[in-house]
Amino acid sequence: MQKSVLFLLFSLWTSITYASYTLIPMDESQANHLKAYGIAYLALEKGIDVDWLLNYKGGSFALKSSPIIEKECIIRGVKYQTIADATMTAILSEIAQPEENMDAVRLEKAPKIAVYSPPGKLPWDDAVTLVLTYAEIPYTVIYDTEILNNQLALYDWLHLHHEDFTGQYGKFYSSFHNAPWYIQQQKDAEQLAKSLGYDKVSKEKLAVSKKIKEFVVGGGFMFAMCSATDSYDIALSADGIDICHQVYDGDPADPQAQQKLDYSKTFAFENFKLSMNPMEYEYSDIDVPPMRPMEERLDFFSLFEFSAKWDQVPSMLTQNHTRLIKGFMGQTTAFKKRVIKKDVLIMGENKTIDEAKYLHGELGKGTWTFYGGHDPEDYRHLVGDPPTDLNLHPNSPGYRLILNNILFPAAKKKERKT
Repeated sequence: MQKSVLFLLFSLWTSITYASYTLIPMDESQANHLKAYGIAYLALEKGIDVDWLLNYKGGSFALKSSPIIEKECIIRGVKYQTIADATMTAILSEIAQPEENMDAVRLEKAPKIAVYSPPGKLPWDDAVTLVLTYAEIPYTVIYDTEILNNQLALYDWLHLHHEDFTGQYGKFYSSFHNAPWYIQQQKDAEQLAKSLGYDKVSKEKLAVSKKIKEFVVGGGFMFAMCSATDSYDIALSADGIDICHQVYDGDPADPQAQQKLDYSKTFAFENFKLSMNPMEYEYSDIDVPPMRPMEERLDFFSLFEFSAKWDQVPSMLTQNHTRLIKGFMGQTTAFKKRVIKKDVLIMGENKTIDEAKYLHGELGKGTWTFYGGHDPEDYRHLVGDPPTDLNLHPNSPGYRLILNNILFPAAKKKERKT
């Protein structure tokens, strides 16, 4: 009996001493990459620090062993390994070697996430809210009223839904101006603008755009996809200029609008040309042409490889189990390189047709990321199409880029290298 008790005590001591870390691999061996991000977020919510092992097995996560976290991994179908303290030390030693393009970044605090999205979200569903829900990462939906009432200060990270910040209702006029949802959308937008003290939707959206810019300058993290990228920059550049055709706001656009644009106010783009024809489904020449010289089966974009030890920010944002990712279209599919500002970092591109897909930059104390396209797992998502079922795409590398941005604000700031 005494020997049995001693054996049990020794076994318990051994498990505590030598099996003290949980490693969540993010390479091809991972069963569910997307839910793994939710596990990392859950650990942060519970006050457990997470080490993001950049370029180690696809950007793996490591944390002190926790029965709660390991139970959740099992429930959510996330592969994990319980490893000894000595094994973790060996991994960190390998990562620290100067010749290895790897590093460990400590994540300490679960970021508070806001999603800028209109009631009903018509006519689109949204990839970010889809993947946040699937990964079980909590978020709060806000819109113009909350932003103009200075509630952005409550959040660390903001996603811009596929909004039109120029007041042109997504430039759907040609195809959908008689559709009930379009008519209702315009009515709702005009009523909201009026209730907030603006005589035009374009002026109200500009005010929202400026508040978002203040949020970034003050240290916030902003992420935008599809038409929320170029329409946002266009709105900033057209401050005080009427670029809306009369079918949108009841009066003619400024005939000198193009010449009056101020590119110094934008985040990413300059020297672009507006499309002021209401019958054209484009805001400007920032977006690549709708008819691209590329077949779907050949459409891929590649991620740049950055130095994990010296360029931690882009390294975090490009963590993946593959460097080649399937392309996907949207109202704004990708960005022409000739209109991208020189200080903007291109993190993903289609080299074959020379277009940028994934951009990043700094502004003041904060950062922003633009990601072209609508849905990483639906090549040509059309109005009225059903939302993507992420149960069918648990290892989506395109969706992983979104979730990299979710965890990015959690990184310990003093350890970031630029």
